[in-house]
Amino acid sequence: MLQNVVIVGAGPVGLLSACLLVDEGISVTIIEAAADLPRDLRASTFHPPTLDMLERFGVVDSMIAQGLICPTWQFRDRTEGVVATFELGLLKGETNHPYRLQCEQWRLGEMLLERLKTKNLATIHFGMKAIAIRQSASGVEIDAEDADGKAHMLTAAFCIGADGIGSVVRKHMNVEFEGMTIPEIYLTLSTTYDFTKAMPDISNISYISDPNEWFVLIRTVGLWRALFPVDATLTDAQVTSPELAEKLLQGAAHLSHPYDVKHRTAYRVHERVATKYVENRVAIAGDAAHVNNPLGGMGLNGGIHDAYNLASTLVEILKGAPVERLGRYERQRRKVAQDVVQQTSMRNRAILNTRDPASRAAYYDELRRTVDDPVAHKAYLMRTSMMSSLKDVASIS
Repeated sequence: MLQNVVIVGAGPVGLLSACLLVDEGISVTIIEAAADLPRDLRASTFHPPTLDMLERFGVVDSMIAQGLICPTWQFRDRTEGVVATFELGLLKGETNHPYRLQCEQWRLGEMLLERLKTKNLATIHFGMKAIAIRQSASGVEIDAEDADGKAHMLTAAFCIGADGIGSVVRKHMNVEFEGMTIPEIYLTLSTTYDFTKAMPDISNISYISDPNEWFVLIRTVGLWRALFPVDATLTDAQVTSPELAEKLLQGAAHLSHPYDVKHRTAYRVHERVATKYVENRVAIAGDAAHVNNPLGGMGLNGGIHDAYNLASTLVEILKGAPVERLGRYERQRRKVAQDVVQQTSMRNRAILNTRDPASRAAYYDELRRTVDDPVAHKAYLMRTSMMSSLKDVASIS
């Protein structure tokens, strides 16, 4: 059997998969359509078990040095203030990192890429895109094209599709991407204003509920990121206009002067899970397999957990286990995407934008009861930090 894997996509999921495989003596070839790793403002929240997983690569200390430790997170009401503050310190003893870490995902990507550049078993091609995939009983062929239009054919024992929501690999598997597109556009604004001046009791990660206009505030090193839902009928120019940004931020915390906005990013949000993660010798992971709204930081973390599961499964197979072992990866990780990632992120959105007063009051009462009960509080943190899901699916064969 060929002892190599082609990985399509050089985001954190693809790069982490490569690191895991190379460490086990398996050669990898990564192809990435972009010319380089983008330094865009995507996900930035790392949950405790994800940090535990990343320790083996020696990157966590650097991530902490470049990021911000967040020991608590909150649900707040726009008018009433704090509804519930969740204390991640309750997870001490369950994890080496009883906190969330705010660190932009591109920082992790760059660290993993530098690590791979030192490995003889890793080959990385930027500016190369996958065109077609063919399978046989013994391997996979990937037709690719570089930035100059030159054709290449790569052969491998297996192929991993870690190429995002528009995954070429998923499409060549003829897999449906079932789900929905959220009606609002999400607008993320990064500002130098320190929201603790307006809300001294705010946590570094806070979800602010309101029947008319909810929003999220997340603190990073040097900036606060504010996320707002925006009317999808607006034009792209209107959504990203300085005027709308100023209006939304002034509504969050009124200032006597304009906000200093460093970045404005608008994007559509989807709630989708692929009907299959595996087709013989081809498997998908991360956003190629599942996407969700960002409320709760489940997407990036779920993708990293996919990578660990998938890479370890491929190692087993390349060391003698049957190819059918990939079915376990699909059964375990697809269940998490459906039962944990999707449900948690959709519930968070429901709490934030519910307009019915009785439903809002019921949500708030439930959250208050949870934080007041140490057992329930810890159980809630185990679920929302994705620790419970890792333990639950381990029994799925």
